[in-house]
Amino acid sequence: MRVIHLIGGGDTGGAKTHVLNLLRELNNSIDAELFCFRRGDFSEDAEKMGIPIHVIETGDPIRGLRELKKLLAGQKIDIIHCHGARGNLMGNLLKKFVNAPVVTTVHSDYRLDYLGRPVARLSYGTTNLVALRRVNYYIGVCDNISEILIERNFPAGRIETIYNGIDFKTPIHPVPREEFLQSIGMKIEPGDVIAGIAGRLSPVKDIPTLLRALKLARETLPNLKLAIAGDGEDKEKLQQLTAQLGLSEHVCFAGWLKDVNSFFNAIDISLITSLSEGFPYVLTEAARMHRVTISTNVGGIPSLITDGETGKLFTPRDEQRLCQLLIELAQDPALRKTLGDRLYEKAREKLSIESMVRRQLEIYQGILAREARKGQKRDGVVVCGAYGHGNAGDDAILKSIIRSVKELDPYVPITVLAKNTQSIKKRYRVNSIYTFNLPRILGAMRHSRLYINGGGTLIQNATSHRSLWYYLLTLWAAKRLGNKVDMYGCGIGPVSGKKNLKLVSRVLNSSVDSITLREPDSVAELRSYGVTGPAVRLSSDPALVLPPASAQETESFLRGQGLDPEGRYICFLLRSWRGFTEKAPALARCAERARQEYGLEPVFISINAFQDGYAANLVLEHMKTPGKALEGASTPELLISLLSHMSVVVSMRLHGLIFSSLSGTPLVGVSYDPKIGAYLRYLGYGEYIDLKDVTEAWLHAAIGRAYAQLPQRPALKAQTEKLSQVERENISAVQELLE
Repeated sequence: MRVIHLIGGGDTGGAKTHVLNLLRELNNSIDAELFCFRRGDFSEDAEKMGIPIHVIETGDPIRGLRELKKLLAGQKIDIIHCHGARGNLMGNLLKKFVNAPVVTTVHSDYRLDYLGRPVARLSYGTTNLVALRRVNYYIGVCDNISEILIERNFPAGRIETIYNGIDFKTPIHPVPREEFLQSIGMKIEPGDVIAGIAGRLSPVKDIPTLLRALKLARETLPNLKLAIAGDGEDKEKLQQLTAQLGLSEHVCFAGWLKDVNSFFNAIDISLITSLSEGFPYVLTEAARMHRVTISTNVGGIPSLITDGETGKLFTPRDEQRLCQLLIELAQDPALRKTLGDRLYEKAREKLSIESMVRRQLEIYQGILAREARKGQKRDGVVVCGAYGHGNAGDDAILKSIIRSVKELDPYVPITVLAKNTQSIKKRYRVNSIYTFNLPRILGAMRHSRLYINGGGTLIQNATSHRSLWYYLLTLWAAKRLGNKVDMYGCGIGPVSGKKNLKLVSRVLNSSVDSITLREPDSVAELRSYGVTGPAVRLSSDPALVLPPASAQETESFLRGQGLDPEGRYICFLLRSWRGFTEKAPALARCAERARQEYGLEPVFISINAFQDGYAANLVLEHMKTPGKALEGASTPELLISLLSHMSVVVSMRLHGLIFSSLSGTPLVGVSYDPKIGAYLRYLGYGEYIDLKDVTEAWLHAAIGRAYAQLPQRPALKAQTEKLSQVERENISAVQELLE
């Protein structure tokens, strides 16, 4: 594989480190060559690292393009990889000449790259914006940058993410602390605490806030000093502000430093005060030296720094909070060491240079695979369901479907029909069309190979006649427009009304190729409708194959909610429904009795973030002693892991039961829909009762019987595992249709 990288050549800081480290390591696996348009530190360092490089010294893009074409004439180029405004411009001008796709790495929010430089923003910024829209593929250096691109309507299906990697294996031999600080002109006394910041001195780094915070902190800690490594357009202004604040004797402007390891070794606290970031290399460089970091909560930084666990975070421009954090860490050497060591371990695990290069090669292979299938007349999968409504159960179904389809074909284009398209694009990096944008939906169906009516109980009219008609219409249209049609891990019914039953039978018999059903009740229901045309098989719910979140993430979440990860809890997953208000007092009394008799603290979790909070609060209002409503458990993986910490689960939500059963948690169901009982019968354990029949006596007795099952959790979990194995029938049906 031959890849050429295009970059302006004046890059500094994280972008420079990323590109040079990447090119050096890529050349161990592929033919990667660098072209830059300015001679200077960047090109010189590339040459010293042995990176194949050509420097084209011209400010004229037309002349630069002419020279590029001469150098590349007759060569086979597989991919053009661009970095920055100049690289993006030249890549777009070149791509037709070499007949290769263009990918760009977006290192920062491009709208803020020229902050404080209006002329450059108007010229380079505008040119870059136009060039970015014409690029074929995109790489964000953190999830935040990728999400910014999605928010601005760049194609989600062509956006990937790579976090900046760093070398944790090569031994480091920094200059001793005192010697290094003296070399940059910094005067220190015994007992001084040195804070340090490294980066370009530009408005987006917001160093004025740091200087003002330092001024405040020194009123408490006069031994606190600051070292600033870097240069840039704001240097003179910052020096003037330093003098105005009376800090000139306590702040050192060190200029650009090539020996960043010695810099981070010499300081006690690393700082990032940026208004916006991608994923700054200084964070990993500080982590490599076990230095604690105080940072603004921006960009991809929170992926590495968990506030209070691996560092400290604050809101941009909050000088009061920054002052407090500086004082806290400056006064506590033990805390600095603990947080610095934790940051090192997390960075070493997640952000090695080897993982960065491996991920980059995967992206290149994916680009080539996508390019190879462009000539296909029909390609792609359209997935339809109740998505984008804030329901973690539906999210679990969609996540499982996407993962399973990509298991069969990693590069297949996927389009999801959803209410909240931006949410779907950000979470799953697939294309998404608004549920009722029929012209675009039909357009997608004309080019797709497979239509999946995905999960949940979509063929029913208990909640709405219109939703039933909508899903039947999409099934009918997908088949008429040339798709194979699959109903994936579905529940069926109830459907009422002779006309509706006849319509369901006619559409499913004529338009659907395969149906997998999540429990035997749905098989019987479908047969009662006279559906005989499609291939029908029994499977189970797609959410049964999702993994839990990590133990560390779960324990961190519980502690953040004020709960002991080793505590004993009864969990309620409720929803608003007709008649619920009358039953809320009975639920509240049962929650309190579970605490009194079994020592189980009541907690409440929402499956649907928009609907379930009201029901939980209604029960909490009736409780004489408080329970705890957990907030922010938004991913299916975290919910699965949280529910494994519960001793008993009482749920009105089907996926509350499904997620809990994955760990063998004893269950009590409160049914507002036949699917609750259908799942528990299929599972083989757990009692349930219709909401209208709930009494305190029955519910308390059922909770007691569930609590008595706690010693049987391994056996209960084994019953769920049987259903997880059957779930493979869902993807087997899709595989047959794709083949």
